[in-house]
Amino acid sequence: MRGSVVKPWQIALTLAWVCLLGLFFAQVEIQIEGAAGWAANLPTWRIEHHWLLDIFWGGRPMTGYHAWVFPFVALFFHFPLLFLAQWSWRLEARAIGCIMLFWVVEDYLWFVMNPAYGVAHFSPAHIAWHKHWLWFAPTDYWVSLLVAGVLLFFSYRRKS
Repeated sequence: MRGSVVKPWQIALTLAWVCLLGLFFAQVEIQIEGAAGWAANLPTWRIEHHWLLDIFWGGRPMTGYHAWVFPFVALFFHFPLLFLAQWSWRLEARAIGCIMLFWVVEDYLWFVMNPAYGVAHFSPAHIAWHKHWLWFAPTDYWVSLLVAGVLLFFSYRRKS
């Protein structure tokens, strides 16, 4: 990575791969959850109300399912750093940016591909667990995409 110049096709391939991973995981979650999103019908523990959930979780419940799947995905995206025995702030920014992009893509595709929803039902009227919306998407999407964009930009920019 040091001294090398990243080509635009490498950035595009990384972003496309993250989107492909999001698509596959969205299908996994559709098979697991069906129409009942946010692990509503899964046999797992739930914390419905806590002030920290409002700050860090968008007001959604914390579930045993999410307590395990979120760190699993984070570990999965960090595996290349471990496998290649390389770490830097740039690579960490790239991993976190990719994780954030992954979750937005995965969540949106969960609705688009889920027979119980589809694009027509992607709205606050049909999605109770996304409590805060801005324009046509949950505010989580906007914040995550902004932060992911900054992190990815930082991770790919040339050193001066």
